[in-house]
Amino acid sequence: MSEPGAVPAGVTVLPVAGLPEFAPGDDLAAAIAERAPWLADGDVVVVTSKVVSKVEGALVPVPPDADREAVRQAAIDGQTVRVVARRGPLKIVQTPHGWVVAAAGIDASNVDQGSLVLLPEDSDASARALRARLAELLGVDVAVVVSDTFGRTWREGLTDVALGSAGITALVDHRGAVDAHGNRLETTRIAVVDELASAADLVKGKLDGVPVAVVRGLPFDRPAEDEGTRPLVRLPADDLFPYGSRDVVGSRSPAGDLLPRAGELEAVAAAFRTAGAALPEFPVVLRHGGEGDGVVDVHLSDAVTTTTALNLGAQLGAVIVQLHAEGWRTRWEPAATAGGTSLVGRLWVGSDPA
Repeated sequence: MSEPGAVPAGVTVLPVAGLPEFAPGDDLAAAIAERAPWLADGDVVVVTSKVVSKVEGALVPVPPDADREAVRQAAIDGQTVRVVARRGPLKIVQTPHGWVVAAAGIDASNVDQGSLVLLPEDSDASARALRARLAELLGVDVAVVVSDTFGRTWREGLTDVALGSAGITALVDHRGAVDAHGNRLETTRIAVVDELASAADLVKGKLDGVPVAVVRGLPFDRPAEDEGTRPLVRLPADDLFPYGSRDVVGSRSPAGDLLPRAGELEAVAAAFRTAGAALPEFPVVLRHGGEGDGVVDVHLSDAVTTTTALNLGAQLGAVIVQLHAEGWRTRWEPAATAGGTSLVGRLWVGSDPA
Protein backbone atom coordinates (compact mmCIF):
# COMPACT_ATOMS: atom_id res chain seq x y z
CA MET A 1 0.00 0.00 0.00
CA SER A 2 1.35 3.42 -0.92
CA GLU A 3 1.97 6.09 1.68
CA PRO A 4 -0.77 8.71 2.16
CA GLY A 5 -0.20 11.57 -0.24
CA ALA A 6 2.16 9.58 -2.46
CA VAL A 7 1.72 9.92 -6.21
CA PRO A 8 0.33 6.60 -7.53
CA ALA A 9 2.05 4.80 -10.32
CA GLY A 10 0.48 5.52 -13.68
CA VAL A 11 1.04 6.00 -17.37
CA THR A 12 3.02 8.87 -18.86
CA VAL A 13 2.69 10.10 -22.44
CA LEU A 14 5.73 11.96 -23.74
CA PRO A 15 5.99 13.87 -27.04
CA VAL A 16 9.09 13.48 -29.19
CA ALA A 17 9.62 17.06 -30.29
CA GLY A 18 12.00 18.55 -32.82
CA LEU A 19 11.66 15.92 -35.52
CA PRO A 20 12.32 17.10 -39.09
CA GLU A 21 10.02 17.09 -42.08
CA PHE A 22 10.43 13.60 -43.53
CA ALA A 23 10.96 12.60 -47.15
CA PRO A 24 11.26 9.27 -48.98
CA GLY A 25 14.33 7.34 -47.91
CA ASP A 26 14.86 9.14 -44.60
CA ASP A 27 15.90 7.07 -41.56
CA LEU A 28 12.89 7.54 -39.29
CA ALA A 29 14.32 5.40 -36.50
CA ALA A 30 17.58 7.36 -36.46
CA ALA A 31 15.67 10.64 -36.17
CA ILE A 32 13.63 9.27 -33.27
CA ALA A 33 16.74 7.92 -31.55
CA GLU A 34 18.43 11.32 -31.88
CA ARG A 35 15.49 13.23 -30.39
CA ALA A 36 14.54 10.60 -27.79
CA PRO A 37 17.77 9.01 -26.52
CA TRP A 38 15.91 8.51 -23.23
CA LEU A 39 13.81 5.65 -24.64
CA ALA A 40 13.73 2.71 -22.22
CA ASP A 41 12.72 -0.95 -22.20
CA GLY A 42 8.95 -1.34 -22.00
CA ASP A 43 8.14 1.99 -23.68
CA VAL A 44 5.61 2.08 -26.49
CA VAL A 45 6.62 4.28 -29.41
CA VAL A 46 3.56 5.59 -31.28
CA VAL A 47 4.26 6.94 -34.76
CA THR A 48 1.70 8.56 -37.01
CA SER A 49 1.27 6.64 -40.26
CA LYS A 50 1.85 9.76 -42.32
CA VAL A 51 5.56 9.95 -41.53
CA VAL A 52 5.88 6.20 -42.13
CA SER A 53 4.23 6.66 -45.52
CA LYS A 54 6.49 9.59 -46.34
CA VAL A 55 9.77 7.78 -45.61
CA GLU A 56 8.51 4.68 -47.45
CA GLY A 57 7.47 6.73 -50.48
CA ALA A 58 3.75 5.89 -50.24
CA LEU A 59 2.85 9.13 -52.00
CA VAL A 60 0.76 10.12 -55.00
CA PRO A 61 2.19 13.05 -56.99
CA VAL A 62 -0.17 15.85 -57.94
CA PRO A 63 1.05 17.62 -61.12
CA PRO A 64 1.00 21.44 -60.94
CA ASP A 65 -1.70 21.73 -63.59
CA ALA A 66 -3.86 18.89 -62.23
CA ASP A 67 -7.11 19.09 -60.29
CA ARG A 68 -5.98 17.96 -56.82
CA GLU A 69 -9.43 16.67 -55.89
CA ALA A 70 -9.69 14.63 -59.09
CA VAL A 71 -6.29 13.09 -58.36
CA ARG A 72 -7.44 12.34 -54.81
CA GLN A 73 -10.63 10.63 -56.00
CA ALA A 74 -8.65 8.51 -58.46
CA ALA A 75 -6.26 7.55 -55.66
CA ILE A 76 -9.20 6.58 -53.44
CA ASP A 77 -10.56 4.34 -56.21
CA GLY A 78 -7.13 2.74 -56.57
CA GLN A 79 -7.04 1.91 -52.84
CA THR A 80 -10.62 0.60 -52.68
CA VAL A 81 -11.51 -3.06 -52.39
CA ARG A 82 -15.17 -2.42 -51.63
CA VAL A 83 -17.32 0.69 -51.36
CA VAL A 84 -19.22 0.44 -48.09
CA ALA A 85 -21.19 3.69 -48.36
CA ARG A 86 -21.07 7.02 -50.07
CA ARG A 87 -22.67 10.44 -49.83
CA GLY A 88 -21.75 12.84 -52.59
CA PRO A 89 -17.95 12.83 -52.93
CA LEU A 90 -17.48 11.19 -49.51
CA LYS A 91 -16.78 7.45 -49.71
CA ILE A 92 -16.44 4.96 -46.88
CA VAL A 93 -14.42 2.11 -48.32
CA GLN A 94 -12.56 -1.03 -47.40
CA THR A 95 -8.87 -0.83 -48.22
CA PRO A 96 -6.57 -3.70 -49.30
CA HIS A 97 -5.38 -3.80 -45.68
CA GLY A 98 -8.90 -4.66 -44.48
CA TRP A 99 -9.63 -1.30 -42.84
CA VAL A 100 -13.00 0.37 -43.37
CA VAL A 101 -12.27 4.08 -43.47
CA ALA A 102 -13.27 7.32 -45.15
CA ALA A 103 -11.45 8.13 -48.40
CA ALA A 104 -9.30 4.97 -48.12
CA GLY A 105 -7.24 6.78 -45.48
CA ILE A 106 -5.70 9.03 -48.13
CA ASP A 107 -4.53 12.26 -46.54
CA ALA A 108 -4.24 15.68 -48.15
CA SER A 109 -3.32 17.56 -44.95
CA ASN A 110 0.12 18.24 -43.49
CA VAL A 111 1.69 17.53 -46.87
CA ASP A 112 2.80 19.86 -49.67
CA GLN A 113 0.37 20.66 -52.47
CA GLY A 114 2.26 18.42 -54.86
CA SER A 115 1.51 15.18 -53.02
CA LEU A 116 -1.14 13.03 -51.40
CA VAL A 117 -0.28 10.49 -48.70
CA LEU A 118 -1.46 6.88 -48.91
CA LEU A 119 -1.60 4.51 -45.96
CA PRO A 120 1.59 2.44 -45.55
CA GLU A 121 1.54 -0.69 -47.66
CA ASP A 122 2.06 -2.90 -44.58
CA SER A 123 1.97 -1.00 -41.30
CA ASP A 124 2.72 -4.11 -39.24
CA ALA A 125 5.91 -4.70 -41.23
CA SER A 126 6.79 -1.01 -40.83
CA ALA A 127 6.30 -1.29 -37.05
CA ARG A 128 8.50 -4.40 -36.87
CA ALA A 129 11.26 -2.74 -38.88
CA LEU A 130 11.15 0.41 -36.74
CA ARG A 131 11.23 -1.64 -33.53
CA ALA A 132 14.25 -3.62 -34.72
CA ARG A 133 16.09 -0.46 -35.82
CA LEU A 134 15.50 1.27 -32.46
CA ALA A 135 16.86 -1.81 -30.69
CA GLU A 136 19.94 -1.61 -32.93
CA LEU A 137 20.49 2.11 -32.33
CA LEU A 138 19.63 2.43 -28.64
CA GLY A 139 19.73 -1.13 -27.33
CA VAL A 140 16.15 -0.88 -26.06
CA ASP A 141 13.25 -3.32 -26.18
CA VAL A 142 10.24 -1.20 -27.05
CA ALA A 143 6.86 -1.85 -28.67
CA VAL A 144 5.84 0.19 -31.70
CA VAL A 145 2.37 1.32 -32.82
CA VAL A 146 1.68 2.98 -36.17
CA SER A 147 -1.42 5.17 -35.83
CA ASP A 148 -3.86 7.01 -38.04
CA THR A 149 -6.97 9.14 -37.54
CA PHE A 150 -10.33 7.47 -38.12
CA GLY A 151 -13.94 8.43 -37.67
CA ARG A 152 -16.12 6.17 -35.53
CA THR A 153 -19.43 4.53 -36.31
CA TRP A 154 -22.39 6.28 -34.66
CA ARG A 155 -20.18 8.88 -32.97
CA GLU A 156 -19.07 12.34 -34.04
CA GLY A 157 -15.43 13.30 -33.88
CA LEU A 158 -12.15 11.67 -34.77
CA THR A 159 -9.63 9.69 -32.80
CA ASP A 160 -6.40 7.89 -33.54
CA VAL A 161 -6.37 4.10 -33.94
CA ALA A 162 -3.63 1.58 -34.67
CA LEU A 163 -2.87 0.51 -38.25
CA GLY A 164 0.24 -1.43 -37.33
CA SER A 165 1.98 -2.76 -34.24
CA ALA A 166 4.98 -4.80 -33.17
CA GLY A 167 6.12 -6.23 -29.86
CA ILE A 168 2.70 -5.90 -28.21
CA THR A 169 -0.51 -7.93 -28.20
CA ALA A 170 -3.01 -5.82 -30.14
CA LEU A 171 -6.22 -7.40 -28.86
CA VAL A 172 -6.42 -8.60 -25.25
CA ASP A 173 -9.10 -11.25 -24.83
CA HIS A 174 -10.93 -11.29 -21.50
CA ARG A 175 -13.66 -13.70 -22.58
CA GLY A 176 -14.18 -16.39 -20.01
CA ALA A 177 -12.73 -14.33 -17.15
CA VAL A 178 -14.89 -13.59 -14.11
CA ASP A 179 -15.38 -10.05 -12.81
CA ALA A 180 -15.48 -8.94 -9.17
CA HIS A 181 -19.22 -9.66 -9.00
CA GLY A 182 -18.90 -13.21 -10.31
CA ASN A 183 -20.10 -12.43 -13.84
CA ARG A 184 -18.37 -14.30 -16.63
CA LEU A 185 -17.24 -12.03 -19.47
CA GLU A 186 -18.65 -13.17 -22.80
CA THR A 187 -17.58 -10.61 -25.40
CA THR A 188 -14.92 -8.38 -23.83
CA ARG A 189 -11.82 -7.92 -25.96
CA ILE A 190 -9.74 -4.78 -25.49
CA ALA A 191 -8.04 -3.12 -28.44
CA VAL A 192 -5.01 -2.03 -26.42
CA VAL A 193 -3.09 -0.64 -29.40
CA ASP A 194 -6.04 1.58 -30.34
CA GLU A 195 -6.13 2.95 -26.80
CA LEU A 196 -2.39 3.65 -26.98
CA ALA A 197 -2.78 5.39 -30.35
CA SER A 198 -5.53 7.60 -28.99
CA ALA A 199 -3.59 8.44 -25.80
CA ALA A 200 -0.48 9.35 -27.78
CA ASP A 201 -2.45 11.74 -29.97
CA LEU A 202 -3.20 13.87 -26.91
CA VAL A 203 0.40 15.09 -26.97
CA LYS A 204 1.02 14.80 -30.73
CA GLY A 205 -1.91 16.95 -31.83
CA LYS A 206 -2.98 17.55 -35.42
CA LEU A 207 -1.33 20.93 -35.98
CA ASP A 208 1.72 20.84 -33.71
CA GLY A 209 4.11 18.96 -36.00
CA VAL A 210 4.75 16.20 -33.43
CA PRO A 211 4.35 12.86 -35.25
CA VAL A 212 5.81 10.61 -32.54
CA ALA A 213 4.99 10.07 -28.88
CA VAL A 214 6.06 7.58 -26.23
CA VAL A 215 3.73 5.90 -23.75
CA ARG A 216 5.58 4.85 -20.60
CA GLY A 217 4.53 2.85 -17.56
CA LEU A 218 1.85 0.64 -19.11
CA PRO A 219 2.34 -3.09 -18.54
CA PHE A 220 1.41 -4.94 -21.73
CA ASP A 221 1.37 -8.46 -23.09
CA ARG A 222 4.02 -9.48 -25.58
CA PRO A 223 2.77 -11.92 -28.22
CA ALA A 224 4.42 -15.29 -28.66
CA GLU A 225 3.73 -14.92 -32.39
CA ASP A 226 3.45 -11.29 -33.41
CA GLU A 227 0.36 -10.89 -35.60
CA GLY A 228 0.45 -7.11 -35.44
CA THR A 229 -2.94 -5.51 -35.93
CA ARG A 230 -4.43 -8.38 -37.98
CA PRO A 231 -6.66 -9.47 -35.04
CA LEU A 232 -8.37 -6.06 -35.19
CA VAL A 233 -9.70 -6.54 -38.73
CA ARG A 234 -13.34 -7.59 -38.51
CA LEU A 235 -14.06 -10.51 -40.81
CA PRO A 236 -16.99 -10.23 -43.26
CA ALA A 237 -18.92 -13.00 -41.49
CA ASP A 238 -18.93 -10.89 -38.29
CA ASP A 239 -19.84 -7.60 -39.97
CA LEU A 240 -23.48 -6.75 -39.28
CA PHE A 241 -23.30 -3.60 -41.43
CA PRO A 242 -21.30 -4.51 -44.55
CA TYR A 243 -23.01 -1.95 -46.78
CA GLY A 244 -24.40 1.53 -46.33
CA SER A 245 -28.12 1.91 -46.97
CA ARG A 246 -27.58 4.39 -49.80
CA ASP A 247 -25.57 1.77 -51.69
CA VAL A 248 -27.73 -1.22 -50.94
CA VAL A 249 -28.56 -1.84 -54.61
CA GLY A 250 -25.41 -0.80 -56.45
CA SER A 251 -23.17 -2.86 -54.22
CA ARG A 252 -25.03 -6.07 -55.16
CA SER A 253 -23.64 -6.39 -58.66
CA PRO A 254 -24.04 -9.85 -60.23
CA ALA A 255 -21.31 -12.30 -59.32
CA GLY A 256 -19.31 -14.29 -61.81
CA ASP A 257 -18.10 -17.71 -60.79
CA LEU A 258 -19.51 -18.83 -57.46
CA LEU A 259 -18.47 -21.51 -55.01
CA PRO A 260 -21.42 -23.73 -54.03
CA ARG A 261 -22.51 -23.40 -50.44
CA ALA A 262 -24.90 -25.65 -48.55
CA GLY A 263 -28.30 -24.28 -47.57
CA GLU A 264 -29.04 -22.28 -50.68
CA LEU A 265 -32.65 -23.43 -51.10
CA GLU A 266 -33.57 -22.55 -47.53
CA ALA A 267 -31.81 -19.18 -47.85
CA VAL A 268 -33.61 -18.31 -51.10
CA ALA A 269 -36.98 -19.46 -49.71
CA ALA A 270 -36.46 -17.34 -46.57
CA ALA A 271 -35.52 -14.34 -48.71
CA PHE A 272 -38.67 -14.72 -50.78
CA ARG A 273 -40.72 -14.89 -47.58
CA THR A 274 -39.09 -11.69 -46.36
CA ALA A 275 -39.70 -9.99 -49.71
CA GLY A 276 -43.27 -11.24 -49.75
CA ALA A 277 -43.91 -9.67 -46.35
CA ALA A 278 -42.72 -6.30 -47.65
CA LEU A 279 -44.43 -6.46 -51.07
CA PRO A 280 -47.90 -7.52 -52.23
CA GLU A 281 -48.26 -11.29 -52.13
CA PHE A 282 -47.12 -12.90 -55.36
CA PRO A 283 -46.92 -16.68 -55.96
CA VAL A 284 -43.50 -18.09 -56.86
CA VAL A 285 -42.43 -21.73 -56.91
CA LEU A 286 -38.84 -22.67 -56.11
CA ARG A 287 -37.09 -25.86 -57.15
CA HIS A 288 -33.48 -27.03 -57.18
CA GLY A 289 -31.49 -30.01 -58.34
CA GLY A 290 -29.59 -30.97 -55.25
CA GLU A 291 -28.39 -29.52 -51.99
CA GLY A 292 -25.20 -27.52 -52.47
CA ASP A 293 -25.35 -27.31 -56.28
CA GLY A 294 -25.66 -23.53 -56.08
CA VAL A 295 -28.75 -23.05 -58.24
CA VAL A 296 -32.42 -22.48 -57.42
CA ASP A 297 -34.97 -22.56 -60.25
CA VAL A 298 -37.68 -19.90 -60.03
CA HIS A 299 -41.08 -20.76 -61.54
CA LEU A 300 -44.27 -18.75 -61.94
CA SER A 301 -47.51 -20.44 -61.04
CA ASP A 302 -49.38 -17.92 -63.23
CA ALA A 303 -48.92 -17.24 -66.94
CA VAL A 304 -46.09 -14.90 -67.89
CA THR A 305 -47.61 -11.53 -68.61
CA THR A 306 -46.41 -7.96 -68.30
CA THR A 307 -47.98 -7.76 -64.84
CA THR A 308 -46.48 -11.00 -63.54
CA ALA A 309 -43.09 -10.09 -65.01
CA LEU A 310 -43.14 -6.72 -63.23
CA ASN A 311 -44.24 -8.31 -59.96
CA LEU A 312 -41.51 -10.93 -60.21
CA GLY A 313 -38.90 -8.28 -60.98
CA ALA A 314 -39.84 -6.26 -57.89
CA GLN A 315 -39.82 -9.32 -55.67
CA LEU A 316 -36.62 -10.73 -57.12
CA GLY A 317 -34.82 -7.42 -56.56
CA ALA A 318 -35.82 -7.47 -52.90
CA VAL A 319 -34.76 -11.13 -52.62
CA ILE A 320 -31.29 -10.42 -53.99
CA VAL A 321 -30.80 -7.51 -51.57
CA GLN A 322 -31.88 -9.76 -48.69
CA LEU A 323 -29.56 -12.57 -49.76
CA HIS A 324 -26.58 -10.22 -49.95
CA ALA A 325 -27.43 -8.86 -46.52
CA GLU A 326 -27.24 -12.46 -45.30
CA GLY A 327 -23.77 -12.90 -46.80
CA TRP A 328 -24.64 -14.68 -50.07
CA ARG A 329 -23.45 -13.74 -53.54
CA THR A 330 -25.90 -14.12 -56.41
CA ARG A 331 -26.29 -14.26 -60.18
CA TRP A 332 -29.67 -14.23 -61.97
CA GLU A 333 -30.07 -15.95 -65.33
CA PRO A 334 -33.44 -15.44 -67.05
CA ALA A 335 -34.82 -18.41 -68.95
CA ALA A 336 -36.75 -18.56 -72.20
CA THR A 337 -40.45 -19.00 -71.50
CA ALA A 338 -41.51 -20.33 -74.92
CA GLY A 339 -43.23 -23.71 -75.06
CA GLY A 340 -45.38 -23.28 -71.99
CA THR A 341 -42.66 -23.85 -69.39
CA SER A 342 -43.17 -22.17 -66.04
CA LEU A 343 -39.44 -21.64 -65.49
CA VAL A 344 -38.60 -17.93 -65.62
CA GLY A 345 -35.01 -18.04 -64.47
CA ARG A 346 -32.32 -19.49 -62.30
CA LEU A 347 -30.90 -17.82 -59.25
CA TRP A 348 -27.32 -18.89 -58.61
CA VAL A 349 -26.21 -18.41 -55.03
CA GLY A 350 -23.01 -19.17 -53.20
CA SER A 351 -19.74 -17.55 -52.17
CA ASP A 352 -17.05 -15.70 -54.07
CA PRO A 353 -14.02 -17.84 -54.95
CA ALA A 354 -11.18 -17.35 -52.49
